[in-house]
Amino acid sequence: MKISFHGADCGVTGSCHLVSCGDKQVLIDCGLYQGGRELAKENQEPFGFDPSEIDYLILTHAHLDHCGRIPLLVKQGFTGEIITTSASRELAKLVLLDSAHLQESEVKRYARKLDRLGQKAKKRELKKGHNKQALYTVLDTLNSLDYFGRTAEYDQPIKLDEGIQVTFFDAGHILGSAFILIELKEQEEKRRLVFSGDLGNNDRAILRDPTPPPQADVVVMETTYGDRAHKNLQPSIEELFQAITNTFHRGGNVIIPSFALERTQEILYYLREGIKSGELPASMQVFLDSPMAISATEIFSHHPECYDDETYNLFHHGQDPFDFPGLHFIRDTADSIALNNIRGGAVIIAGSGMCTGGRVRHHLKHNLWRKDSSIVFVGFAARGTLARHIVDGAKHVHIFGEDIQVCANIHTIGGFSAHADQAELLAWHHEVGRQARTFLVHGEEEVMEAFAQTLGDTEVIIPRLHEEFIL
Repeated sequence: MKISFHGADCGVTGSCHLVSCGDKQVLIDCGLYQGGRELAKENQEPFGFDPSEIDYLILTHAHLDHCGRIPLLVKQGFTGEIITTSASRELAKLVLLDSAHLQESEVKRYARKLDRLGQKAKKRELKKGHNKQALYTVLDTLNSLDYFGRTAEYDQPIKLDEGIQVTFFDAGHILGSAFILIELKEQEEKRRLVFSGDLGNNDRAILRDPTPPPQADVVVMETTYGDRAHKNLQPSIEELFQAITNTFHRGGNVIIPSFALERTQEILYYLREGIKSGELPASMQVFLDSPMAISATEIFSHHPECYDDETYNLFHHGQDPFDFPGLHFIRDTADSIALNNIRGGAVIIAGSGMCTGGRVRHHLKHNLWRKDSSIVFVGFAARGTLARHIVDGAKHVHIFGEDIQVCANIHTIGGFSAHADQAELLAWHHEVGRQARTFLVHGEEEVMEAFAQTLGDTEVIIPRLHEEFIL
């Protein structure tokens, strides 16, 4: 029995871990690296294993940094079975097709840019190796969807093979998210492994709290916020309402870069509550400018099995917790462009949350330089991303070839995080058992080291890329 690490090692994105038992290979997640150019190059590097030898892929949830390289895995030879929850299956299809479409669009834009340079300059660029290619195409993505097999239900064991059993538990992170128990038996040896995936916060709107984990011999756990406590939720909601109100008084717009899955739905939920309570104007106009977020919001209505009691009851009584009179869904590109003509009084929610792509970059270009507007960040921003540069206080940023001055009011509201904070991670680890051999992943290295210090005499390992350990 062995475990090896092939992503999110001393970093926050690209989750990918491999368990070997007998002659079977089980991959847990196959995520995309997200961030600056160096991380983009990581996606082109070999996986560190032969995709054709993987028998099963267990997907914890549908965020791109956990599922985003699945089409590439299939393209390079994977023919095994992908197992995940029903909600994650639907969301992963949406996320992967969107990713492929964006990659193809970027390649076409770059090709047009080369054509405009003229033949000599184009040849020089190509000689330098600047021939941008999509990691995978829409067709590659459609092919990969054929390998999604059995659907997992929470708390119900699934036998993969003789001596290998997996159980999905509710992680409370996004719709359909799970942490995984893998039970292994090889000859007379037995091991219980728990993979945290991404763990959610307790007492949040929409989704149920994370299920307490079972005890295990080995735990692989995320540490995204392993060195800090989150702000309390209620002050964060009030800060969001105040940022909107103040911006409207100045005559500007509010731009909210938001992840399409869970974060967008949570923000819509609280905006609806703010209008209902009178803390936000009933006439407020909110534009959800993200086809993927719109589709994700529709998928939410298909999966009441994931809701907490309050949200379930709203739907059960015919009330949509993500809808209100001033909400507009923007799917067409032309309608998105038209939003740039709005000088003030609008809340525009657009992806991506880290501002690495998508429509939000256009809205930043038109509002970031305006003193009367506000940019409100409500999620994690990885190093190297445009969002992180702005959050860290950059005075100028580069968007679509232009140098844009940062004059807008910048708000970073940490209380909306979909990740557990340090105290919640510690409590979760305590349930698994202090005796569990602990591998820390999905965190910046200094955060992992800080979290490791809180675990006392537990055996803690911070694996490096492609490191392998005997179980």
